[in-house]
Amino acid sequence: MEPLVDPGPALSPERITRYSRQLMLPGFGEEAQRRLRNARVLVIGAGGLGSATVPVLAGAGVGTIGIVDDDAVELSNLHRQLSHGVADIGRAKVDSLADTVRALDPECRVITHPERLTSQNLPGILADYDLLVDGSDNFPTRYLANDAAELAGIPLVWGAILRFHGQAGIAWRAHGPTYRDLFPSPPPPDEALSCELGGVLPSLCTAVGSFLATEVIKLVTGIGDPLIGRVLVYDALTARTREIAYAPDEDADPITGLIDYDLFCGVTPDEPAEDALSAAELLQRMRAGEEVVLLDVREPHEARARRIEGSALLPVGRIDAGEMPDVEGSMVVYCEQDPRSRRAVRALRERGIDAVYLTGGIRAFAEVGGPVVEGDRSPHPPM
Repeated sequence: MEPLVDPGPALSPERITRYSRQLMLPGFGEEAQRRLRNARVLVIGAGGLGSATVPVLAGAGVGTIGIVDDDAVELSNLHRQLSHGVADIGRAKVDSLADTVRALDPECRVITHPERLTSQNLPGILADYDLLVDGSDNFPTRYLANDAAELAGIPLVWGAILRFHGQAGIAWRAHGPTYRDLFPSPPPPDEALSCELGGVLPSLCTAVGSFLATEVIKLVTGIGDPLIGRVLVYDALTARTREIAYAPDEDADPITGLIDYDLFCGVTPDEPAEDALSAAELLQRMRAGEEVVLLDVREPHEARARRIEGSALLPVGRIDAGEMPDVEGSMVVYCEQDPRSRRAVRALRERGIDAVYLTGGIRAFAEVGGPVVEGDRSPHPPM
């Protein structure tokens, strides 16, 4: 693979001293360092992956780093987004991360883009960069980044993290397949968990962020074998990695322009149905210590096999027959998936009871990591 970037000016003695430990690497040398100094890298996201990737790029000597993010630092970020601190809470993430870079190397040029990426603004931003890194946490942005990089003719280094697993790869149509060849269509929106709702191991961010920074260095300098046509999958719980090889889809339609990626991924601005609650939202409420009234409308044998702790039992057939739950306040109704709970909620609402159903039922709740009691033959609290 030819180096992506031409060498910049000769290094000063101070810069040679700064990079002395990598200048001595076999096949690296001063010319590779000058290429890094001349490189312009745009990073999407200043959160888990971005805050891990950007400092490594700055420390390695990348001369210009752009950072795109429209979010602010929150307390819940700090366990994994190590470029931010308590004093940064409430600040724009791009500003906090830019300060981290300046503390590492005041000569590194940092360009902040405190905005949400769209099909309208990304092409103009990307025109000033040699390479794109996607550390976003949602599928619309991932497909937007892939398509914009392909149209610009530049490589995309992408990563994804969730819970205990991470992925890293490179999309570059000029030299191999792209993200769309690996994932031709996005998953259904209700199956796409974010780190906010699904959780993430903090050390996973730094691990995958290091993979992304390494791929950037390899592409810029022309060393090594980049992750083109291969996805690196990392399982933190087993400390194992594996590769998935893939090739371009010759039958796929070519990318000729950018589209509405929220629409493509099934993400709509509409508010969720007022009579429904997602499994991730329920888990979030429970973890926040909110008091939640749970009603299980399955049969007793199903509840004995698996249930959400603290829930009461009233089979939907008894609700259809006119029986009313003896509780106060709003309740979350669930069954195995959600057909029976939808039916129960309709009946309860017709009788003036404030109730919502759990989308996906107890199966979805268990899949997002919600605590369930299995094989417990103790009875539910009576209704």
